[in-house]
Amino acid sequence: MDIYHEQDKNVRKTWLLMFFFLVLVILIGWAISWYMETPAILYIAVIFAILMNFGSYWFSDKIVIKMTRAKPVTNESHPDYWNVVENLSITAGLPMPKIYIVDDPAPNAFATGRNPKHSAVAVTSGLLQILDKTELEGVIAHELSHIGNRDMLVSTIAVTLVGFLAILSDIFWRISFHGGGRREGKGNGVLMVLAIVGIILAPIAAKLIQLAVSRRREYLADASGALLTRFPEGLARALKKISSYEAPMKHASHATSHLFISSPFGAGNVSGFMNKLFSTHPPVQDRINALLGKRDNQS
Repeated sequence: MDIYHEQDKNVRKTWLLMFFFLVLVILIGWAISWYMETPAILYIAVIFAILMNFGSYWFSDKIVIKMTRAKPVTNESHPDYWNVVENLSITAGLPMPKIYIVDDPAPNAFATGRNPKHSAVAVTSGLLQILDKTELEGVIAHELSHIGNRDMLVSTIAVTLVGFLAILSDIFWRISFHGGGRREGKGNGVLMVLAIVGIILAPIAAKLIQLAVSRRREYLADASGALLTRFPEGLARALKKISSYEAPMKHASHATSHLFISSPFGAGNVSGFMNKLFSTHPPVQDRINALLGKRDNQS
């Protein structure tokens, strides 16, 4: 796995998603304005797309911190946590990120921000309670690797797209089934079909977007974190402890689930074929095996 190649790919993927979002919103605005015979809707869509792209880029860290209810940390309040982040940031050659804590007994962590100079790392209170120092270093190294690998912004934009696709299906539903359009005949029928397709495919498309930016980035961050600490066993033990916690996070959200180091819905909610298939995270045992250089010999 070429880490520098993956970093460049993540940057390109970020701009591609932003472009896709811009084009998608403008096309939707054009379709609705055509149906409603109101050109102003298209202008609104263009402005909305530009503002959403601007907001996703410049305020991604603040959006995620607000959604996860994370609180800032100081060196005085959590010296051990602070020192681990500071030391590993120096080792990785990264600026010191802002540090947060989420008041939640479920162990987990995430990183966010638009670039290394405007980044943030957050862990839950439960994580600090159950991990020893080497395990915490493994988790923080993993999150700092997300920062170094430039994959935080693309993940945050995915949050925006997931939410927008849900709004999109709702817009089609309201316009098609509750009236308001001025065009009749074939135009109305076409929009009705689009509404049904949108309602069915929007949740699936949202999940596919999350999967596209989640699973591979976790393997990459695991590998990068192991290189940073030179002790892959620490992260492997941490992943085992985190993934074995049964209860979900108090404010777990499908929109932000792919940002965390492990599923925020708890070990009791990841069993079953369909849940594993649509999980935003790779199987934990596969990640542990990769860290420890093991192969799964089970049939």
